[in-house]
Amino acid sequence: MARSILIVRLGALGDLVHALPAAAAMRAAWPDARIDWVVDARYRALLGFVPMLNRVIVVGGADASWWNVVGDLRRQRYDLAIDLQGLMKSAAIARLSGARTVAGFATAALREKPASLFYGVQPPTDNGGHVIAKNLSILRAFGVPDATWTFPLVPPVSAVTDEVRARLGLSGNGRFAIINPGAGWPNKKWPPDRFGKIARHLSERHQLRSSVLWGPGEQGLADQVVSASGGSAEAAPPTGLGDMLALCRDAALFVAGDTGPMQLAAALGVPVVGIFGPTNPARNGPWSGRDRCVSRFDECECHHKRACRRAAACLEEISVDEVVNAVDQRLEQETDRG
Repeated sequence: MARSILIVRLGALGDLVHALPAAAAMRAAWPDARIDWVVDARYRALLGFVPMLNRVIVVGGADASWWNVVGDLRRQRYDLAIDLQGLMKSAAIARLSGARTVAGFATAALREKPASLFYGVQPPTDNGGHVIAKNLSILRAFGVPDATWTFPLVPPVSAVTDEVRARLGLSGNGRFAIINPGAGWPNKKWPPDRFGKIARHLSERHQLRSSVLWGPGEQGLADQVVSASGGSAEAAPPTGLGDMLALCRDAALFVAGDTGPMQLAAALGVPVVGIFGPTNPARNGPWSGRDRCVSRFDECECHHKRACRRAAACLEEISVDEVVNAVDQRLEQETDRG
């Protein structure tokens, strides 16, 4: 049994979410173990809502230089370091931690193949399905059985839900949807006017008004969605990560492209409709069999590329009607369960 474990997964937001079930499985298998996690400074906030961790170690930023972090890690004398990222940088951190055993994915499953030089153990890796299954597969070599996909996230108390309901003219526990039109990659962004039409449909067909999430530099994008919604949507107030978690927890539906906020919503069990282009929903999408994805991955010529090689991104070929049908199916499933 490992008494002290180091998880190395530096980013990004959605990828951290996908690594949470592996952390939860380790905690279930080794309830008394020390479990620490190394993360990039840009994404440290998420792990503050994961109370099962003993410690979060931040790399990057003015107060967390590479060598200071390595020195700190070596003082911990970890039994096991597991790299759940598969890059040279993450593999080097796992090795330099001084852990007695350093494990990573099988070479064929690595994003950067030379990372394998830093591992002492490379268990067989499930690289054909969802990335959550890939992360969990590495644990079998250490006696951790396949587990239910559990996300040990605890959203904080936040007044943001009440503010959103006030903006939408809802009282009490009035139901609402969330639309997230932004994305980190240009070719993951579905046109904002189409998101506005989805908001209008949600209001007319399902009596759900929509709150439009936005992050840094995206307020104009949210305003375009609101403008196209015919009064069915309002922009959300500015939200930090904790606010976003609290807001997602109370939403009746989350509609978005392949983004970190969508992964957070799925982890909290919120009904999700995802819109996918250059990334594969079978690997990166919501994992509930009830959730719905509209995808052009099979037709896309730019798999896992940030910018489209064609005149127009394949995502733009996805029609409003296709997403409307996915929304209706997902909400009807919730009605049937109720």
